[in-house]
Amino acid sequence: MAEQRPKEEEKKSPSKPLPIAVPSASILLISPSNEILLLRRVQKSSSFASAHVFPGGRIDADDGDLPPRVDVRLHEDGPAYRMGAIRECFEESGILLARPENTPEDPSSSSSAPPLLRLDERECHRGRKAVHGKEIRFQEWVGAQGGVPDTGSLHPFTRWLTPGNIAKRFSTQMYLYFLPLAHPGIPQTLHIPTSDGGVEHTEAQFLPANEWLDLAQADKIILFPPQFFLLSMVASFLKPLGSDDEERTGASETLQAQRDRLLDFVKTGDPPWGEKCISPTPLKRDGKRLIMALDEPGPELEGTDRKGDAERVVWVQFKGKDGTSGLHVGWKGDVLGKGLDEMESREYLETRMKERVGTAHDESMQRALRGAKENL
Repeated sequence: MAEQRPKEEEKKSPSKPLPIAVPSASILLISPSNEILLLRRVQKSSSFASAHVFPGGRIDADDGDLPPRVDVRLHEDGPAYRMGAIRECFEESGILLARPENTPEDPSSSSSAPPLLRLDERECHRGRKAVHGKEIRFQEWVGAQGGVPDTGSLHPFTRWLTPGNIAKRFSTQMYLYFLPLAHPGIPQTLHIPTSDGGVEHTEAQFLPANEWLDLAQADKIILFPPQFFLLSMVASFLKPLGSDDEERTGASETLQAQRDRLLDFVKTGDPPWGEKCISPTPLKRDGKRLIMALDEPGPELEGTDRKGDAERVVWVQFKGKDGTSGLHVGWKGDVLGKGLDEMESREYLETRMKERVGTAHDESMQRALRGAKENL
């Protein structure tokens, strides 16, 4: 009888190391008329090519110290993220979010930023070029102009961790920043965004959030899930003014009320929107459309108490180099009970938002949802 040898253990291929999530930051920059700034990426970009994005980018060493990569606190709001967000906004759009150095920082002003530093357009252009070219540190240049980066007026509004199966990953802190409203008798700085000359972006424009969403759903621009999702959130609060609004309360009062309701909403949730960390994960497929859950915080934060948004989902058709199509946001609880065609109707999300006003138990949630209902 031939000697029997024990079976060799199956050789297991070693698991691939998790690609590093590069620390970055972006700003939903809100104009004096409550419009949102988006920049169009150049076609040759290695990430988000030709897509419309919020101003932002990687955190530089000059922006400040960050925790080690193995430290979960790397994925929390902090001074380096705030400085990087304001620097990148200046480099990419030419809009400098800095206040005069003698102006006290007033965190109680919520949705009303302090008066911004006023600089000559040519000096701004020279500084933008010098900072982008690493000829001078951003903070040093702002200080030389008699200003201080206005990091205190940034409002955290989710963090996004790229899923672990993507080679190029980011850990992106998102912020809201409200440019000062116009008031009678007070000189107003014109915040006209410009591209960076085609280095990273070819266009820069303010539009109402709902117009950006309409353009994306008509396949006239490319938006990726994080941008589409956050625009969908703010579109319920920041609405274009009509003549009735201006006649009833005045434009500035109406715009300020919209901002206040948005910030009330940001403070709600479990966790609040300023603390949510979202790493989209596939939930199911419906034809060519991928439905993604938003409740997971990402592989680096597994086992922690960090959470995303357990109530909503995003569905999208990825088109390779052509970007995305068919983006929509809906309630996770409705995905299994309804077809996507019904959920993609404009009336769907508006109706569900109104329904939730009557079922919310938290007082601040009710107040924020009533604000959204009034704006629908």
